[in-house]
Amino acid sequence: MSDNREIKIYQNESSIGTGYAEKVEAEQIAGTINNEYRPKRNLAEAAAEIQQLLEQLEQSYPSKSSAEKMVVAAAAIDRIEEDSIWKQRVVNAVKEGGLAAFEKAIDNPAGAFVVGAIKGWQEIDN
Repeated sequence: MSDNREIKIYQNESSIGTGYAEKVEAEQIAGTINNEYRPKRNLAEAAAEIQQLLEQLEQSYPSKSSAEKMVVAAAAIDRIEEDSIWKQRVVNAVKEGGLAAFEKAIDNPAGAFVVGAIKGWQEIDN
């Protein structure tokens, strides 16, 4: 049985391609890795920003009862909505990484109310 594979050797390069494989540049590999990692990073960053905002607001507002947590969440939602770029980044991060993952990433009882608002923003964007 004859094998008609091409063998390509790239001199003065850091890689040798065999078969039908093409030369892969370091930038292509890095781009692939970054594209696979980016949704998780964006999701984690957006969740961390909201977590920090909730913690700041809890210093100003009591947050023992569910009603008080809703007040903290409402203040957080207002702040995010005031900044259209921040709001869009959050929506995009949730689209890329998933709402359930985002909800888990926010480690705050008031976070569930914020997640509900983000879900609503997503539905409006679609």
